[in-house]
Amino acid sequence: MWTNWSGGQQSRPRATDRPLDEAGVVAAVLRAADRGQRIRPVGARWSWSPLAVTEEVQLDTSALTGVVGLEPDLVRVRAGEKLQDLLPELSRHGLALAAVPRGDGVTVAGAVSTGTHGSGAGVGSLSSLVQAVRLVDGTGELRVVDGPDLDAVRTGLGALGILTEVDLAVVPELPLAAYEQLRPLVELLDEGVLDEHSWVELEVFADGHALARWADPVDPGDAETPERRAAVRAAAAVGSAAAAGSAHALGRVAPRLAPAFRRSASRWSGSTTGPPHRVLVVERPVRAEVSEWALPREALGHALRELDAATAARGVASRMPVLIRVGAAETGWLNPAYGRATAWVAVRVRRGTDAEPLFGLVASVLGDVGGRPHWGTRHDWTSADVDARYPRAADFRRVRDRLDPHRLFATPYLDTLLGP
Repeated sequence: MWTNWSGGQQSRPRATDRPLDEAGVVAAVLRAADRGQRIRPVGARWSWSPLAVTEEVQLDTSALTGVVGLEPDLVRVRAGEKLQDLLPELSRHGLALAAVPRGDGVTVAGAVSTGTHGSGAGVGSLSSLVQAVRLVDGTGELRVVDGPDLDAVRTGLGALGILTEVDLAVVPELPLAAYEQLRPLVELLDEGVLDEHSWVELEVFADGHALARWADPVDPGDAETPERRAAVRAAAAVGSAAAAGSAHALGRVAPRLAPAFRRSASRWSGSTTGPPHRVLVVERPVRAEVSEWALPREALGHALRELDAATAARGVASRMPVLIRVGAAETGWLNPAYGRATAWVAVRVRRGTDAEPLFGLVASVLGDVGGRPHWGTRHDWTSADVDARYPRAADFRRVRDRLDPHRLFATPYLDTLLGP
């Protein structure tokens, strides 16, 4: 039995291949084709959607790890490498990725294929960093994609081939000074906090407050000065007091939310300084089901008001805070941020809770304002929705017809999402 990280997706593949190298991937694909079977790659199991679910052949990429090559502006990495291993390796060379997601347990291929993202108005997803890929297509041919098809492969959903290596743009690593503060959501949005910092996210609670977290680069020499350490300690004291007081107040209004709030508020105890992969990554993410939507950036305020009103009217609000992040417009044809500056809204429900009533309402409200679902999270979209919201969907299908003409990488879920 295969299950994803949250336990919400399960399958019983008839066989599992675990190739040790690129040649092994080619052999596995050809073997599946000869037997008339479909084959589906699987990474770290961090997706909440059924993208990796298959009852046929599962290709385990866990052995396809390691850095192949490193240059001042580029890293070539095997597709099964997890970000939790790649990011520290880059840091040892004074380099970093411009986009660092909250969770680093994902593989490079999984992050690229689903549009996994961090948060910053000027920063795209992991997919936006892709400069070239090596993949095995549906005929068993090994291809290098670095030209016109690259925007199809960026956020390719595993429908075009099995990635074996990925070239990602890198940047010089700078330490980040990060802070957190609890304030009314309306004030934060009115002041434009989502556009003022290199990295920023909001966790929104039922009482209308939000815990804002933001980070900006600092000069490496300044990061360790006595003045910087004193400033961080002072900010931490203020932040801790504000968070503790607000948690106490929230506990009086909505006691069930107070434990979740305290866990969120204690992430940095006010502030911290360090390299991006240590500052921005959540160390112990809560196991939950997630439905995340990419909205036109300008629609965020209206969408949150509509969502708040709808969940209150139906009585289906989550006990977990709503997570808000932002990102730049992307060029990947099926990236949820394609062609527009984006606000990401993630609604989370603890594992073991029936998420369908809430997630159905979220899809309706956020879909009505132009939202597109994050492919790695829960949604109910079909190919008709994809065609309506993605201007380059037909171009993606033409590339798919060429790279996987016999639909070797298809599943019932992909058939629903992309068509047969």
